[in-house]
Amino acid sequence: MNDWKGIVEAARGGPRQRIAVAVAQDEDVLQSLDAAADFTASILVGDKTKIARLLEKLEVSFRPLDIVDEPDVTRCCNAAVEMIVRGEADLLMKGLVPTADLLRAVLNSNMRKGRILSHVAVFSCARYHKMFILTDAGICIAPGFEEKREIALNAVSVARALGIGTPKVAALSAIEVVNPAMPSTLDAALLAKAAGRGQIPGAVVDGPLAFDNAISREAALHKRITSEVAGDADILLCPNIETGNALYKCLTYLAGAEVGSVVAGASRPIVLTSRADDAGAKLRSIALACFLSRKWSETVG
Repeated sequence: MNDWKGIVEAARGGPRQRIAVAVAQDEDVLQSLDAAADFTASILVGDKTKIARLLEKLEVSFRPLDIVDEPDVTRCCNAAVEMIVRGEADLLMKGLVPTADLLRAVLNSNMRKGRILSHVAVFSCARYHKMFILTDAGICIAPGFEEKREIALNAVSVARALGIGTPKVAALSAIEVVNPAMPSTLDAALLAKAAGRGQIPGAVVDGPLAFDNAISREAALHKRITSEVAGDADILLCPNIETGNALYKCLTYLAGAEVGSVVAGASRPIVLTSRADDAGAKLRSIALACFLSRKWSETVG
């Protein structure tokens, strides 16, 4: 996949994906489901009275497969997750519920694959020559080496589903050399070494790399950095959530990049749209989740 148009068209071209939405009484979520109604079928779990009232107010055209009445937030999240586990739905979506509450239900279920859950954002930016992934911008606060390795594995699984045979992972820091006073440089170097020993299979990892060297061949050459990854990264692996979150917002608000994102690490992708996301970002996130759900099912099958 080379652009968002291709991903959205692929989602539209495949079988409709069933989305179980936890605590679905949310205007933004219902509007995003309406935009994706031509390639999704929704199962809305939450306060049925509030959901029905919102559907009428918004005058959306889509009709859910079902509305499951469960006003209690915890039981609602558990019910939506169990639909995935039982094969009654293909992917999970966050509604009007704190992210931690939904992910707790995932972690306590058979959706968990043994890996940590992490936020994976796919970007298309006019100033870069290909689509790329940024991770983690929304879940893992201060990951250590092992957590970063699993975050990388989650991102690699998304990249490979998108057709990137051997993703190039840039482990980011503020500088390009190891400095014991800056722990992120140590983690980055260890990740690069671990990848070379087969601990991040199917990917090439280099680091530490500063952001400019990861995405600009000219910057890397200017600093005399010889690297297969520098200037051609497919995945930007952030040292902490502050870095990831700031880069995510800089790319969208200042660079005008198009983004769609999911939570990876479970048996199925999870859609978490933000209230700050525009309609396009929400549609792209659902399309990405649908695309990944189908690809991962094919791999398992």
